[in-house]
Formats: sequence, C-alpha cells, structure tokens
Amino acid sequence: MSVDSLFLISFLLHAFVGWTVAPDLAAVHPLLGMALLMLLLLSALLLPMGFIGQRIARPILSNVLTWLGLLCMGLGSSLFVLALLREVALLTAQGFHRLWPSVVPVTPSTSLRADTALMVPVLGLLVTLWGFFNARRTAEVMKVDVPIANLPAALQGFLIAQISDIHLGPTIKGPYLQRIVARVNSLDADLVAITGDLVDGSVAELGRDVLPLVNLTSTHGSFFVTGNHEYYSGAHDWIDALRGLGISVLMNEHVLIHHQCDTQDLEQVLMVVAGVTDFNADHFDNSHRSDPALAMAGVPDNTVFKLLLAHQPRSANAALQAGFDLQLSGHTHGGQFWPWNHFVKFQQPFTAGLHRLQSLWVYTSRGTGYWGPPKRFGAPSEITLLRLVRA
Repeated sequence: MSVDSLFLISFLLHAFVGWTVAPDLAAVHPLLGMALLMLLLLSALLLPMGFIGQRIARPILSNVLTWLGLLCMGLGSSLFVLALLREVALLTAQGFHRLWPSVVPVTPSTSLRADTALMVPVLGLLVTLWGFFNARRTAEVMKVDVPIANLPAALQGFLIAQISDIHLGPTIKGPYLQRIVARVNSLDADLVAITGDLVDGSVAELGRDVLPLVNLTSTHGSFFVTGNHEYYSGAHDWIDALRGLGISVLMNEHVLIHHQCDTQDLEQVLMVVAGVTDFNADHFDNSHRSDPALAMAGVPDNTVFKLLLAHQPRSANAALQAGFDLQLSGHTHGGQFWPWNHFVKFQQPFTAGLHRLQSLWVYTSRGTGYWGPPKRFGAPSEITLLRLVRA
C-alpha cells in the first residue's frame, strides 16, 4: 500500500469520527468538540507512521514515531468502532420512533446525543490504555488438560509449553522475549513448542533480539514452525538463524521422542513431534508447501502419540487425515482486541482454546505477544501449558 493511500484511509476513518461525534460533543462544551478534533487530526497524521516510521534514518525519531503511530492505530480503531456503533444506535432509535411512535414517542434527545458523544473518546482512551497494559505485561500461563484416549502411563502428565505469535519487531524487543523465556523455564515442561510468527523483521534487524531463546529449557528441547510473518521477514535466513540457536525447525518433517516418566521408570514410549510450514508458505516458496501427510511420512507403527505444530488452525483437516492426535496452532491472536475477535471465525475454523475435530484435538493460542498496535482487550496474551491426561 502506498504512503498516500495510508494517509487517505487514516484521514477518512478519523473524519468519520469527527463528523459524527464532534458536533454533539461541542454542544456539551465548545472546547470538548475542539479537543476531539485536535486529537483526531494528530492521530490521523501519526497513524501511518506505525507502518512507515522505520524508514526514517534517525533511529530515535524512527522509534518514537513508530510507537506513536501504532498507539494511534489502536486508538483510532476503537474510536471509529465506537462512533460507528453510536451512529447505528441513534439511527435505530430514530427509525423506531418513525415506525412505532406510540412505542418510542420521542427521537433521541439532545442530552442523549451529547452523553453518547462524550462516551466515545472516554471509552476509546480507556480501552486503549487498558489494552496497552495487557499487551506489554508478560503473558500469563494458561493451563490446559488435553484428554487422550489410551494414553500410556508414561505420557500421563506430559507437559508441553507453547508460545506463539510473539512478533519481535518495532515495539517488541529482546527484554520482552527474555521475560517470556524466564516464565516458560519456570514451568519445567517436557518440550517447548513455538508455533510461528516469532518475528516481524529481518535477521539483520532482530538477530540479537531472538538470543534469549538459547536459554529455553525443557526435557526434550524446543521446536519451531514458520508462520506467515516469517515469510514476510526472510524465512530462509530465519530458519538458519534459529537452527543456529539450537532450536529444531520442523519443515514438513518429524522428530521421534523416547519418553519415560523418570529415570527409575523402565517403561519408555515413542511419540512424534511433527511440524509443517505455514498454510500459505507456498505463496512465497513452492518448495515450502504445507503438508501434514509428508510430516507424518515414515512414522513407526509403535508410536503412541502424534503431535503436530502448525501455525494456522486451518491446517486441522489435513492433520486429521494424516492421523495426528493433537495440533497446536496460533495465528489468530484470539482477535487481539474487541471487536475483531468476532471476525476471526470467517478466516479460521477456531479462534482460541481447545476444540475437537473428530479424533483430533486442536489448541489455538491467543498468542504470547501482539501484532501492530500494542493493545489487547478481551483477548489476553498467553503462555500455554498443555498437560496430556488419559481420557
């Protein structure tokens, strides 16, 4: 998208808020209407900087403008949605008055219009501030039991720590990731699954910021699959870089794990950890076409549990056909902030949480970081600790 298009869209969205809300807010006090218009103008000018701020050569100015632009993206989104909902509500009330005057005897009053106009900027700012706090805090641990039929005793209580969609980039750096790594290490997991969208930038830009991943600890190691954002950021370089950090990058392939409950336990079972490239990876490199069946190729018959890491939940149908027991995904962010969580279902089969697709369990993480605006509202970030239990 061109710079001119970014500014045009930004101005149109903010102009809608000013056109529908500012006159009624000015009826409360002229300074309030003027203050809203000034806020909207500033936000409209800054919002595109969330996308283009990093092109500025001076690092400090670039970082400041990028931060402000992304904050305005979150604020502008909420203001637009609230203004739109307000307008729909007022038009609906006016329509009811015209159709059924005996039921709704008066049109929306001046005081109602003024009160709702005041609510738009107040709620918009509050949601943005609360969303910023939720986005910047270290993700809480979400504990989930996954019931597996005929689970061997050796795998009872097997722990998988999942992190996803961290999006290292303009506003998420190494210290943010280091806090995530410390929390994951405190879980004493048997393995760590990183289900894509780790980065938003090249290895040259973010190579130092991923270094905390070296410190991840678990019984069987850390496993990674590519997300769509890796392909925007130079996937081949990132695959090499992550393997250089000791992380197993699974590209339509699997690893066999021999697991036992403890060193005194003589029973040892064989399980599979497989991973596929992103669902749309072939749009960038045809050799990276996502293929759960290929990831399962050559798996021994005595394998008792089959885990698939797949960035997008919509890999689930192919995972079911390939014979997996559990698929771990991300991508959706749970919608990240209201009301976008209601739209995810039109693009993905699952938005968040644990779901059953016939014999396959699918867990979709809401993500451990965030993308774009530093804002999470109604869809908190998570570090997921999945425990296998016998059904």
